[in-house]
Amino acid sequence: MNHIADVVSADVIYAHMMGKEFTLKEFPHAKVGLYDAEHRLKFGTEIKEVDFSREFYIQGESSILISQATHSHLNINFVVVESKEYLQTLSKIKQEILYVTLFIALLIMLISVFLSYIFLQPIKEKMLEIENFVKDTTHELKTPITALMMSTSRAKSKKEYDEKIIQNISISTKQLYDIYSSLTYLSFDHKSEEAQRLAFEDVIQSSIEYFDELLERKNISLLVDTKECFVTMAPTKAKMLFNNLLSNAIKYSLPNKRVWITTTENSFTIRDEGIGIAPEKLDTVFKRFTRANNYAGGFGVGLSIVESIAKEYGFKVEIESQENEGTTITIRFHS
Repeated sequence: MNHIADVVSADVIYAHMMGKEFTLKEFPHAKVGLYDAEHRLKFGTEIKEVDFSREFYIQGESSILISQATHSHLNINFVVVESKEYLQTLSKIKQEILYVTLFIALLIMLISVFLSYIFLQPIKEKMLEIENFVKDTTHELKTPITALMMSTSRAKSKKEYDEKIIQNISISTKQLYDIYSSLTYLSFDHKSEEAQRLAFEDVIQSSIEYFDELLERKNISLLVDTKECFVTMAPTKAKMLFNNLLSNAIKYSLPNKRVWITTTENSFTIRDEGIGIAPEKLDTVFKRFTRANNYAGGFGVGLSIVESIAKEYGFKVEIESQENEGTTITIRFHS
């Protein structure tokens, strides 16, 4: 509107100065009226109820601009411009600002949801792990506790203790102890126990007796070929390292199978004829609370504990497995 007023004022001054006839141009989006000092219309369109005391104001759906840039040339004192385009443009700008604001708000919400998902996903996964762990713990504890109760009840009712009842009680008690050992290892710091030089073949021989009854129940043959193998580590962790691997080998083997245990000067290997592990799951079996299958239950912490102990002492863990053929795990004590 200022531009229109300036163009008209310039034409008025030019016509007056050059002595030419003035012709008011037409403007498609505005009405223009030229008034003298007494507010009489000289050229253009009559604009109703003009307030000549103001330079700009809004009246209804129109905006009014009053300019005195003609400086009384051709006895024209006021250039009055009326246009609805200003309000329409303003309304359009407001609409665009609203749309942009809504778009930005939506974008921020989407980004917030996405970031929340990213940041909360680890917490969600950890909560799911804890939930599954609690379920597995309940399930794993139920079996030996039920066996203990039944065996004790049978012994009391028979008022004598036969070999089978004692064996069931012994196996169930050892299962509970293994669960307790795994949970305490996961929950407490064992670094206070000092490492010492151990003959690992002796650790194997003393631990095998612990599994005699379980081996007998599944009729699994244990083939042991141990050579002198010295390793420096905490005795409890050496025993836990071996026990977890042998426990898994027995647990995931069908009855009437074999398990091989061998040691060399700087390594220990355990091989079974169990159900094996799918190739796509070999990379995840050492992750805590992860199980390659549901064949024998468990917490999914055995191999995690093995890897944790191996990392602590700088041992290397190697695993090879084929489904329905068996698994071989080798611990290399020195690189």
